[in-house]
Amino acid sequence: MGFQKFNPFKRDRQNFPGVVIPLADAPAPKKPDMNDEKKAELSDTNKSLERASSAENGSAGDSVQEPSHRTLESLRAEIDADESGRNSVYDRKAKVINSALKDIGMGRYQWQLFFLCGFGWLADNLWLQGVALTLTPISMEFGISESEVRFTTCALFLGLCIGASSWGIASDILGRRIAFNTTLFLAGTFGLAAGGAPNWVGVSALYACLGLGVGGNLPVDGALFLEFLPMASGNMLTMLSVWWPIGQMIGSLFAWAYIPSFSCANAENCTKEQNMGWRYLVLTLGAITFCMFIGRFFFFHLYESPKFLLSRGRQDEAVASVHGIAYKNKTKTWLTTEILNEIGGYPETQEKEVLALADIIRRFFSKFSMERIGPLFANKRLGITTIILWFCWATIGMGYPLFNAFLPQYLAKAGGETNSTYITYRNYAITSIVGVPGSILACYTVELKYVGRKGTMAAATVITGVLLFCFTASTNANVQLACTCLEAFFQNIMYGVLYAYTPEVFPAPNRGTGTGISSCLNRIAGLCAPLVAIYSSTSNADSPIYASGGLILAAFSSMVFLPIETRGRQSL
Repeated sequence: MGFQKFNPFKRDRQNFPGVVIPLADAPAPKKPDMNDEKKAELSDTNKSLERASSAENGSAGDSVQEPSHRTLESLRAEIDADESGRNSVYDRKAKVINSALKDIGMGRYQWQLFFLCGFGWLADNLWLQGVALTLTPISMEFGISESEVRFTTCALFLGLCIGASSWGIASDILGRRIAFNTTLFLAGTFGLAAGGAPNWVGVSALYACLGLGVGGNLPVDGALFLEFLPMASGNMLTMLSVWWPIGQMIGSLFAWAYIPSFSCANAENCTKEQNMGWRYLVLTLGAITFCMFIGRFFFFHLYESPKFLLSRGRQDEAVASVHGIAYKNKTKTWLTTEILNEIGGYPETQEKEVLALADIIRRFFSKFSMERIGPLFANKRLGITTIILWFCWATIGMGYPLFNAFLPQYLAKAGGETNSTYITYRNYAITSIVGVPGSILACYTVELKYVGRKGTMAAATVITGVLLFCFTASTNANVQLACTCLEAFFQNIMYGVLYAYTPEVFPAPNRGTGTGISSCLNRIAGLCAPLVAIYSSTSNADSPIYASGGLILAAFSSMVFLPIETRGRQSL
């Protein structure tokens, strides 16, 4: 197959024969199953649709029947009834595109995107744990104490913070496709470069640079995946988190293969030639990341986000992007440029069709204005939920790396004695493998009656916190290994459900604000974790683990007061 077929630079203005059908041939949208509370909230929308259908058919409102197909008037009524966002030309047309994607449904394109977005989640934990796996050999080669070498992790988190905060607005300015591909390119390139770093400062600087790319993966890939889904699905979000522990597993297996065999026995006279294990590991992880970039860039055509194309005045390409998704899914769509114009307005009648750069930046930062934050506290129930969730993201954001970012160092001293490098990295690999099924189990338990999201998340969190204290309480190496394995299993359940529950619980108009602040608090707290570990471990080596367990249990104590359960509830 030639390059032209996989050309990632080609625009989406293409013809897809047989994809477009008349609006009258499209079946009316099915009403989802929902509880009585949500039915009451949507009653006004249903009445608007019924009035529109009644007006078109010339029948009385009290004798209206459910329409069997879509009409322009019913679509207009659906858009008018959707009060999320503003009522500008851009927002109305974006709502029409959302409706078209919903009718196309979940298909081949979304499943391929699931795997490619999963690469981003995999890379996030691949490098977070990969850096942790290199701390001990780096300290021996460059003569850095075990405490001070933790600043290396601090450098990575600095890059993660900058990357997480900058790639969101970059995707709004440059496009989703560029951000989607560039994050893995940066991570892979700087990861390969880190394998040849001449000194500790160079290693830390390159880790910070690769963090710029890795940090953008979760916000960009998660948001992009949701943007192409027919509707936000808690199960799909939880399923996407399965890739996260897989990244840790891959890193740990390569570390077990390289570091015990190609590392110095101790810090005395440790040279680069004798200590190539951590470099082999970093080069391998960099190569894996770069291969994932190649898979995204050359062997998958990501259709640019229709919403981004709308914001840049490229309406025909936005429609072509939706047509491409329908073509890939082997289905039909009713969306045309004419329908967009009928609902949102014709370009020649509008004073402003293209969002200026300043408008895009203003829209991004408006997410963090009091105007956007205020609705998150619109009522007591939602306000309590918002505060609790932000507290959970911050405490877990610090508690998780306090233990996991330095786990190889803890395992090296497990049982009260210094274990061999082989035993240390073998145990770390076992821990990583056992942790993978946690996210898979979470996909099932979140839908269980009487358990749901809150029950699954709270139970996994409290067990994780207790196991951290059990790790410090025992002096038996095998018991400590069992604790780390179980802790990895339950923490993956905890994180997987937290990632799914957070966007579900916030109202649609302010979902980006709520989840964005959550992610920001998580990264900032994670940046502080290495500093806590460095200065608290001077008096007691187990102090960071105590702090980690306490923070996780504090998160659990707040979770039990969450007033909203999202199982079986349609996201609005």
